[in-house]
Amino acid sequence: MNQKKDPKTLRSARWFEPDDLRSFGHRSRAMQMGYAPEDWQGRPVIGILNTWSDINPCHAHFKHRVEDIKRGILQAGGMPIELPALSLAEQFVKPTTMLYRNMLAMDAEELIRCHPVDGVVLMGGCDKTTPALLLGATSVNLPTIFFPAGPMLRGNWRGQVLGSGSDAWKYWDDRRAGLINDQQWLEIEGGIARSYGTCMTMGTASTMTAIAETLGMTLPGASSIPAADSGHLRLASATGRRIVDMVWEDLTPSQIQTHDAFENAIMVAMAMGCSTNAIIHLIAQARRAGRDISLDDFDRYSRTIPVLANVRPSGEKYLMEDFYYAGGLPGLMSRLKDHLHLDAITVNGQSLGQNIEHAEVFDDDVIRPFDNPIYAEGALAVLRGNLAPDGCVIKPSACPEHLHQHTGPALVFDDYPSMKAVIDSDDLDVTPDHILVLRNAGPLGGPGMPEWGMLPMPKKLLKQGVRDMLRLSDARMSGTSYGACVLHISPESYVGGPLALIQTGDLITVDVPNRSIRVELSDEELAARQAQWKPAEKRYERGYGWMFSKHIQQANEGCDFDFLQTSFGRPVDEPDIF
Repeated sequence: MNQKKDPKTLRSARWFEPDDLRSFGHRSRAMQMGYAPEDWQGRPVIGILNTWSDINPCHAHFKHRVEDIKRGILQAGGMPIELPALSLAEQFVKPTTMLYRNMLAMDAEELIRCHPVDGVVLMGGCDKTTPALLLGATSVNLPTIFFPAGPMLRGNWRGQVLGSGSDAWKYWDDRRAGLINDQQWLEIEGGIARSYGTCMTMGTASTMTAIAETLGMTLPGASSIPAADSGHLRLASATGRRIVDMVWEDLTPSQIQTHDAFENAIMVAMAMGCSTNAIIHLIAQARRAGRDISLDDFDRYSRTIPVLANVRPSGEKYLMEDFYYAGGLPGLMSRLKDHLHLDAITVNGQSLGQNIEHAEVFDDDVIRPFDNPIYAEGALAVLRGNLAPDGCVIKPSACPEHLHQHTGPALVFDDYPSMKAVIDSDDLDVTPDHILVLRNAGPLGGPGMPEWGMLPMPKKLLKQGVRDMLRLSDARMSGTSYGACVLHISPESYVGGPLALIQTGDLITVDVPNRSIRVELSDEELAARQAQWKPAEKRYERGYGWMFSKHIQQANEGCDFDFLQTSFGRPVDEPDIF
């Protein structure tokens, strides 16, 4: 350990050390809770931001893991204090957790800033908690380490392996087509999520924790360990021990989250077959860190980094548990050595190259060699054109190749309820060549950009055996989803983006190899329709929703609040103590 801090310069000492009335109050109230001066004198105080709640199944084990983290902090000579943070349960929060990602980010930032802590452990994993916690901690810039929840165990139904999300969509279509009865559906409900932990497919949760590790914000290998594995408990105590040393070393996110680190994260995300949500969260994270990362960086690396992780939904059959046994994220990164910035520093004080120097892959079918990928290019592609001037995204690794280049007539829905009302109708005028279009589902239109982008296949087509078609929206989709879904169309329709001007029957062309998307209309026709467009009525007049509406940015900008970016102004000062 390279100790740079003196105990007298600890941030927490500002609260506890002065011989004045205010610090008397701090010490006496700490003693009221059973602490003694020996607990804080000369010791780093470590805040543990715990996003556990009774309704978050991904974090059900955090109630116990926090004790293992505390044990590690005590072993290393620190003083742990648990700080409950907003828990965003992906499955239950409505209308979408994305509406509240920035709320948790602000919660985390202010919890860290206003309390007497010298360093912080972030406990997260369920989709939005990882980026939200990192956004907040990055803005404060105290020594920080992220502790991932870990993926749940494989699902099982009648001997078949089930993947959360991905198989839910698959079997739901089977049920709508009359191939699954009520009893079978109930069995699938009980078998698809067999333990605590995050989705065990390569959804947003596993994508974002892998990105956190690649950025250098977790201990090596942390993101791959299943939640129910005993190694996850040992990771918790090791995380607690390490954060204390990080405080003494004064190792902060600004030193770790360099431009090179973000490029590493993009490359690894591409090789993982990542969630489309990675683009939004990583751009927001980079902007908080003051790094210039954009859609262009994602598309550039998508051209050169193939998908190596054979994990659903991009992969064919494997899940995160298999990925862990095959060598996990260190194993995958070992196959990207020639592309990664290996000198990037990480939370353990070592470089990325040092961390993966001895990493191995134990199953070449789960983690493919570079010359035998699942998909020859990266998981995501960025498209631009007159329908998406500021860009949109598709996951070509998870959709049929024949839909990578397609022209078809639009079937337009103005909102999700109107689409849902007719999608199961046998009389719906739709063919496999149609392109379903959903609008008013973006950051403002949703509100909160819900995961509606994997529009349900029309029941009429399912009965014909058709399982995929092009679907366009300004929404997001779950990282566990798949199919020919074009997402994040920017600017969104709610603010008058070109998507708002499309009419049923308009011809739309999607060309993934050439990275283009356009509606086959003249500029003059689009301008005439734009002149007739009328904005929707305001949705919020008070509260958090009002603030969200005033300050949320578009998808290509990361959907952060404009006033929270690093470029907005200088960092907030340390709190005064009078």
